[in-house]
Amino acid sequence: MASFVLSSAQDVFGLRRSAQQAAAAVSLDRQDQVRLATALSELGRDRLGCRGLEVSFSLAPPGRSTSLLVTFTWSGGRPPAKETLDLAAKLVRVDHEMGRAGGRIVVTQPFAAEGVSTAERHARLAEVLKGGTRSTEADDLRAQTRDLIATLEETRAQREELRRLNEELEETNRGVLALYTELTQELEATNSGVLALHTELEDKRHQLQEASEAKTRFWTNISHELRTPVNSVVALSTLLLAPSSPALSNEQREQVELIGSSGHTLLSLVSDLLDVAKAEAGHLDIHTEPVDLRLLVAHLRGLILSSHGHDRVTLVTPRAEQQPSLVTDETLLVRILRNLVSNALKFTERGEVRLDIEVDPEPSAPAVLFTVTDTGIGIPPEELGRVFEAFYQVRGPHQSGRPGTGLGLPYARTLAELLGGSLTLTSTVGVGTRVEVRLPDLGHEYTQRSQNRKAGP
Repeated sequence: MASFVLSSAQDVFGLRRSAQQAAAAVSLDRQDQVRLATALSELGRDRLGCRGLEVSFSLAPPGRSTSLLVTFTWSGGRPPAKETLDLAAKLVRVDHEMGRAGGRIVVTQPFAAEGVSTAERHARLAEVLKGGTRSTEADDLRAQTRDLIATLEETRAQREELRRLNEELEETNRGVLALYTELTQELEATNSGVLALHTELEDKRHQLQEASEAKTRFWTNISHELRTPVNSVVALSTLLLAPSSPALSNEQREQVELIGSSGHTLLSLVSDLLDVAKAEAGHLDIHTEPVDLRLLVAHLRGLILSSHGHDRVTLVTPRAEQQPSLVTDETLLVRILRNLVSNALKFTERGEVRLDIEVDPEPSAPAVLFTVTDTGIGIPPEELGRVFEAFYQVRGPHQSGRPGTGLGLPYARTLAELLGGSLTLTSTVGVGTRVEVRLPDLGHEYTQRSQNRKAGP
């Protein structure tokens, strides 16, 4: 059995090509290949967007009629459209069922039994589907055009042959003409569906873009509105705790310290929201300058240790003589490393958190690698794909006493990409986590900007 994941329109185009190859492998004729491919592409377009959408090709078990089985499965999403099921049922046999855990559509396409063993049929099917088939919309349209031309030529040849037959074959001739008309209508309906789907996808794209812009505006506005009162809360709590202020009882001091701590936490959240909104909207200005990594590491170490007192975890940073040269935005780089190191310290109970800096060994372009490794709790494999979603946090008892917003990793990766770099993460539960940031050396841009300033009026 061969299985494919359907997650984009390109995968659906590839599904049509795979269907034709599978149909040819079991010796279906040209028209049945087109009917099967058309039905599967319509079903695939309808199911696109459902969670866990997969399609698999297999042969019916021994003892049943020789048939090719194509199964769509998904774990969540809307039910199939009735119009799509009706259209597919005109071309092939379609069985559909829905449940709480998702749904399934089984397409059955019989084929003539040849003098070929079941093992050989399986081998043929596995060979043509090996590695899947990726295609584009243009390839799909060209394939449909070729199928249509081939069908028309085949029908024309049949019609010419029927003209040469005697009157005894007139009934057969009418049947072939009727089949030709039906195929033409179905192909026209399929083409209309493709155009309608393209229009719908374009509308959805505009809607998603508008929703993203509205979200960014909301984050920016609410962050600005919250920052002023939160700053007031933090300032007043600091003033109340100042030595020059009237003396407080122990209980009052604890309460004011709690207010100040909560205010700092809320202010950090507001600042993170505002920074993420600016990053997503592309409003963060990049100022490239030569960065003294020795001073940056010292500043970062002091900044982090002052807020993460942890006597059972050692923060290891590189020695001064090991620092390479780098031209980039120092402010954004500090934000990236602060988020990553703070996150590592937060989820490491004992052992060490290590920051390593080295020149990227890849010779393609000058770059520097920043690697943060820890001996913490690690991240389960099923959660690795979601830790870069904004506000998402891995649930579990490990979060007790470790407040957070779920913005650290997404924000760090966004900043790394803004600087032209990348951020990758690997983790093993109970062993630790490794985050690698690759930043290009923007020295050539800095040099060009300096030359332009000198050449100015």
